Amino acid sequence: MAGLTGSGPTTPASITRPDGRSVRFFDTGGPDDAPVLVWHHGTPQTGAVIAPIAEAAGRRGVRVVSVARPGYPGSDALPGRTVADAAADVIAVLDALGVDRFVTAGASGGGPHALACAALAPRRVTAVVALAGIAPFWGSPDWFAGMTDPGGLQAALAGPAARTAHAATAEFDPDSFTQRDYAELEGVWRALGQDAGAGAAEGHQGEIDDDLAYVAPWGVELGSVTVPTLLVQGGRDRVVPATHAGWMLERLPQAELWLRPHEGHVSVLTALAPALEWAFGQ
Repeated sequence: MAGLTGSGPTTPASITRPDGRSVRFFDTGGPDDAPVLVWHHGTPQTGAVIAPIAEAAGRRGVRVVSVARPGYPGSDALPGRTVADAAADVIAVLDALGVDRFVTAGASGGGPHALACAALAPRRVTAVVALAGIAPFWGSPDWFAGMTDPGGLQAALAGPAARTAHAATAEFDPDSFTQRDYAELEGVWRALGQDAGAGAAEGHQGEIDDDLAYVAPWGVELGSVTVPTLLVQGGRDRVVPATHAGWMLERLPQAELWLRPHEGHVSVLTALAPALEWAFGQ
């Protein structure tokens, strides 16, 4: 456990990777035999275990571990990182904590990293859940179809300089969210919006590097995710359209899809509790 600093379930801690980078993580703690959920945050967020996630897990007696990806507050940047690189940081944190078996789950930009964890540690992961998860870039403009504001991802295809330039002037398009999304952000999932602001408070590096990683080869193949996998997708998602879940469903060996026809990018998170019930029942 060399390089592990910080303690307590509500405060961030960190490990130091062999390349000298600091990686921040959050751990809700619990009994040694508690089941573990590894949560992968969206873009941009801090990696903190926000209340609705902690509560959904806590009702099942589940411990939650979450890791801030490189470039987000508390975690040093890793230029050129892949999705697999960020997932490797997560596995290093779990090694330091002595966590062997776990469910890996994430929402939006956390979806790819949840899948990558399962590909990198197939004997340790018992199930995967990806809610509104983005798919690997399949090399066609159709990948962007249905996204209200694909500008950041399109800029990422042109490389780091273009994506960085985009960040300097980009503004959130309010049409990206549905009325149901906004209702959740004003209610149960209010903490999600607050955490997204905190995730970008120190700059755009984490978000830029996330987008660059999403449109580049992930470093893992979907076919190597051999554990039960649940894709949860909103039919009215304007950030990550339902075509992404459909595409992944055909390529993940043990996947099933829960399509929530009326939900958007945020409101689909109302399926978190039953999704966790599914995952920990595998």
